Amino acid sequence: MSTKGVYETKLKNGKPSYRASLTTGSRHVSLGSFAVEKDAAKAYEQGRRILEDKSLKIDKLEKIAAKYKLSFQKIVLLMNLRDNGIYIPSPIYVYNRYFCYYLSSSEYLTFDREDLFYYASRRIMRRGGHLFVAEYGMQTSVISRYGIRPFAVKGRDYRFINGDDTDFRYSNIEIINPYHGVLRMGDFGQYRYKALLHIKGNHIIGIYDTPEEAAIAYNKAVDLAKKAGITKDYPVNYLENVPPYAYAEIYDGTKVSSKLLSYFASLTASDNPQSL
Repeated sequence: MSTKGVYETKLKNGKPSYRASLTTGSRHVSLGSFAVEKDAAKAYEQGRRILEDKSLKIDKLEKIAAKYKLSFQKIVLLMNLRDNGIYIPSPIYVYNRYFCYYLSSSEYLTFDREDLFYYASRRIMRRGGHLFVAEYGMQTSVISRYGIRPFAVKGRDYRFINGDDTDFRYSNIEIINPYHGVLRMGDFGQYRYKALLHIKGNHIIGIYDTPEEAAIAYNKAVDLAKKAGITKDYPVNYLENVPPYAYAEIYDGTKVSSKLLSYFASLTASDNPQSL
C-alpha cells in the first residue's frame, strides 16, 4: 500500500488497478477500483470527508457526484451510514417513516420503511419504463408488490394519488382495476364494472355491480371461449376473498352478453379453432 486507503492489485491482463477503501467503526467500506492511483486516493479522501462533514447533504447529491470520484451509490451509502448508522449496500437513504432508493444522482424512488429489508439487498433496474428487481433468476416488477397485475395500465388500472409516479408508499397507490378483463366505470364513488374479453378486438361480456362479479364473468367468458375452440392462453382471475360456494353461485348466475354468446356459437358451428 503506497497511499493511505489505497491497495494496488492486478487485473487479469496484468495491468495495475487501485482499490480504495476505508474503515469507520468496525465497518469496512469498499469505495471502488480505479485505473490511476491518484483517483483512488482522491476517492478515499472524499469518502472520509463525507463521513466527517455533515454539511454535505443528500439533497445535494447530484452536485456532489458531479465533482467526486466516488459513484453516486457509494456517496449515498456513506451518507446513510453517517446520518443513520445503518450500512446498506444498495443506494438507499433512510428517513423516519420512509426511505429513498436512488436510481441515479438525480432520480430516486420513495418507499415505506416496511420495505427496507426487501430493497436493502436488491438492485432496482429499469427497462423500457418498467422498474424491476432480479431475484431467483426472475425479474419481479416493483408494482407487483402492490397487487398490481402484469401489463396493468397506469391511470386505468392503478394510479398514484398525489400524481408522483416515483412515490411508492402504500398510501399513495390506488388499485382501480385489480382483475384481468375488468374496467371500472363512473366517478365519485358511483362505480360499475365492465368485463371485456379480447378476441381480435375487445368484446363486452357485460356490466356488473361489483369488481368481483365482473372478474367472475370474465372467467366464465374465458371458459366459454375455450369450449368454442379459441386456443388463446387467457390469464384467469383468482379471487382469494370469495369462498368456493359463493364463487360457484355467482358464476352460475352471471349473464354473458347475447352478442358474445352468438359469436361463440358461430365459432362452434364453423368447427375452426381460433388462436386470437
